Amino acid sequence: MDFIRKGRGGADTKGRKLAGGMVSDDLIKVSDTAHFVADVIEESRRVPVIVDLWAPWCGPCRTLGPMLEKLVRQCGGSIRMVKINVDENQKLAAQLGVSSIPAAFAFKNGAVVDGFVGALPESQIKAFLARLAGRETNLVDKLLEEARAVLETGDFKWAETLYRKVLGQEQTNHVALAGVMECLIARGEQKAAQDLLQKLPKDLLTKSEIVTIRTRLELAAETSTSRGVEESLQNVVEANPEDHQARYDLAMAYYAAGERQKAVEELLGILQQDRSWNDGCAHRQLLRLFEAFGPTDALTVQSRRRLSTIMFS
Repeated sequence: MDFIRKGRGGADTKGRKLAGGMVSDDLIKVSDTAHFVADVIEESRRVPVIVDLWAPWCGPCRTLGPMLEKLVRQCGGSIRMVKINVDENQKLAAQLGVSSIPAAFAFKNGAVVDGFVGALPESQIKAFLARLAGRETNLVDKLLEEARAVLETGDFKWAETLYRKVLGQEQTNHVALAGVMECLIARGEQKAAQDLLQKLPKDLLTKSEIVTIRTRLELAAETSTSRGVEESLQNVVEANPEDHQARYDLAMAYYAAGERQKAVEELLGILQQDRSWNDGCAHRQLLRLFEAFGPTDALTVQSRRRLSTIMFS
């Protein structure tokens, strides 16, 4: 599967080529002074238009431009974008009062209604677009929220479908990729999830959602022979509470059985008795469980507090 789209700034390059090798389509258009009235003023009477003022030599422009393009595409047609090269359209830039770039102006009903200067973080740009549209516009965010809600009901097939819809718009969306793999794992298709993981670009492998999936797959492979032995291991631990290896094995058997809380309790039990057992093995494995649960999981948050108390007491 090709996760990386070709073209300037990662945008889809289908459309009409214009000066400078840039590309226009229905949502993103490269314009100039001669076409500004039609492309921006008149068009903004029909739908809000963002004007991105940039120049080839401007480093921050190379950050803001592709991000704006991505987010405008995610709005599903409720906002249009026009790109203006200020070097080639200096009089227009002066008329707009542009003294620094990158700069973005929002037009609505033929007039400027909002704007900003500089490469803002993605969260602020999303808020800017939402204000312009007068509502929440980001379809990708909506799909991700819906997919997560469906996944939590146990409908993994439909959740996967929703995550793949996100990937249809943004192939390298790491949240959607992790969501697809989570659905595959939940349906017992670990190999398919592993195959997908191995195809991901390296820069996605450090994303927390992807790290969670990778650790889940690793732990699933490591504990594949640990199921069904909980009772016998419980008897060993009850007979000898200081048998840390048996307690460790019991923790992993609980994890393999989906008993997350019990797995954490057994590892914390080892640390309460001997923090350095087996060169800190229980501590390292507990941290891996936290990775598998995810950093914002309630059990992770609660157990990290308990771990800190044990380690620093």
